[in-house]
Amino acid sequence: MAKDQFSLRCSCYTLLLLSSLSSFFVLAYWSYFSIDCHPHDLTQISIFHIKEKQDLNLLTFPSSWNSLQFLPSDSNAVPPRILKIALFVKKWPDKYHAGGLERHASTLHLALAERGHHLHVFTTYSSSTNATSSLSNLHFHLSKPTSGGYLDQATIWDQFQAENSKVRPFDVVHTESVGLMHTRSRNLTNLAVSWHGIAYESIHSDIIQELSRPPEVPQSSILKERVLKVVEEIKFFPRYAHHVATSDHVGDILKRIYMLPEDRVHIILNGVDEEIFKPDARDFKPEFNIRESNISLILGVAGRLVKDKGHPLIFEALKQIFNESSTFRDSVVVLVAGDGPWSARYKELGYNNNNVRVLGPLEQDRLARFYNVIDIFVNPTLRAQGLDHTLLEAMLVGKPLMATKLSSITGSVIVGREIGYTFSPTVDALKKTLYEIWRDGRGVLEEKGRLARVRALKLFTATKMTLAYERLFLCIADSNNGQVTNDDYCTYKHKD
Repeated sequence: MAKDQFSLRCSCYTLLLLSSLSSFFVLAYWSYFSIDCHPHDLTQISIFHIKEKQDLNLLTFPSSWNSLQFLPSDSNAVPPRILKIALFVKKWPDKYHAGGLERHASTLHLALAERGHHLHVFTTYSSSTNATSSLSNLHFHLSKPTSGGYLDQATIWDQFQAENSKVRPFDVVHTESVGLMHTRSRNLTNLAVSWHGIAYESIHSDIIQELSRPPEVPQSSILKERVLKVVEEIKFFPRYAHHVATSDHVGDILKRIYMLPEDRVHIILNGVDEEIFKPDARDFKPEFNIRESNISLILGVAGRLVKDKGHPLIFEALKQIFNESSTFRDSVVVLVAGDGPWSARYKELGYNNNNVRVLGPLEQDRLARFYNVIDIFVNPTLRAQGLDHTLLEAMLVGKPLMATKLSSITGSVIVGREIGYTFSPTVDALKKTLYEIWRDGRGVLEEKGRLARVRALKLFTATKMTLAYERLFLCIADSNNGQVTNDDYCTYKHKD
């Protein structure tokens, strides 16, 4: 037992050291390449600047492709070449229930289809599957999910082979995480996998959970298991030809910790629909039952109301603050959008004076109105994986952020206090930040929100994400075919 505990501690310390080194290299990178970064100019913070007007090899570009300057006309222009693309995703989203992976898949690939590319989606069918489209170039290949809800690899492979053997094979194959398992992907040189969470990231979440574990609860074995999972991933990740990291932090991990070649790792940050998530001057407060004139602050929380999203943490913080300060309790409203086990607890928390209001899951249009109503968006997640879409949605609407101090968030989203607040994942730290926001007031928050939107429009739009993926897919397709053409899609030519 003692030996196992020692081994576990050593593994954790080693991974923490590697994580620290990883963060150091990211910070050093941005310090070197970012120029004109003034505290109140978020048009510049963490946006890559090319010091000289030189062409770039995209396959070895070390930063997020979102930071490259695409001309506005690019999104409206006809694609330089129409691609035939295969997508593997375990679930296609319905109206209300969709995780970040599913939303990424639908946002990206619907946009690619609208740009004229031929999309073939290999996914599962269920009672909630909305796998229909009016687009003639968007095709769904449905299969029965496994008992665990995953894609049946044998079935989808047969479907893929049948379509790929037709007159025109696929130019590019894209899988959202392990939609297509590495056992099938190893021979596909034109494949790209987008990672929305890797085992190495999860270790941070597990450490947080362990630190917050009550003494009477037995120690979990998950940390030791997770270390072994990291080793497994390092072994099989090379079987995918190209890797897309959805945050700067993960891109650095894939290169330095997973030891993948730099020309096979590409960073493309998530994007959300800027036509839906945008500021709206209309007053939506009555729609959310906010009619009180004495409200000084409206906090917004959205997503799955589950433990690893940090809801026990913010629940306890709010509960303590309400007991400590009647002024805070009577002048602050908390709107909670989403569903999950903690929904009922939130309702109980606001029972006496109705200052905590649970809205249930919201469709995107109503979710955009939710963001427009709140003064600041709060994300207390303990899950250090991927790049949360809710943060990006709130930024595009022009709202400041308050989120857990996790590497994917501080490295790609809340890069400075000009656009939001971060806190360590403890009740005391969260309380301190909530009090600070309350004291700052709406004037300060509105200015932070304005700067947040400036940054989001440069990095986190669906248009920017789609153009970046399209360029990657064109690059992969031409590299795979060995074609020599006048258009080198793997080279980014500096635009004046």
